[in-house]
Amino acid sequence: MSLELLLAGASIFILRLVDMSLDTLRVLYVLRGKKGLVWVLGFFQALVFILAITSVLQDIGDPLRMISYAAGFATGNVIGILIEERLAVGYSHLRIISSTYGKAIAAKLRQEGFAVTEVPASGRDGMVTLLNCNVLRRHTRKVGELVLQVDGNAFITTEDVRPVARGFWRA
Repeated sequence: MSLELLLAGASIFILRLVDMSLDTLRVLYVLRGKKGLVWVLGFFQALVFILAITSVLQDIGDPLRMISYAAGFATGNVIGILIEERLAVGYSHLRIISSTYGKAIAAKLRQEGFAVTEVPASGRDGMVTLLNCNVLRRHTRKVGELVLQVDGNAFITTEDVRPVARGFWRA
């Protein structure tokens, strides 16, 4: 295998990796409504894609080019997810259910500067406390850890949210 073929394969892999990483970020920002950033990411993603596919089509019978393209695609998806997790853009809504320590959890979270709404609720085995807490995504893990320090049996779910109107958000 010649050096030229290896370089072609490596460049296709890298181009596709960059393309798919940009795609993952673009989708993230589409969901967040960031039009300007989505345009820029989409422009560069399309440009990189054209370069990658053109390189593959130069010699469609070369299995190294096809494998490099596919490997770059797959790896780019994973890298995009890792970048997205690292950026943690946006907000999360945490729903916390505790059968015993709802008030203590709420107090701990408020002490740490997080806003919490307490709702008495009825569960399978009786009364529980349902806590709603909206935080910046980068604080989601910390809130989960604080909750589990108080109640190791608390049930926690999270979902991404887009605020319609601002209330109290820990910055």
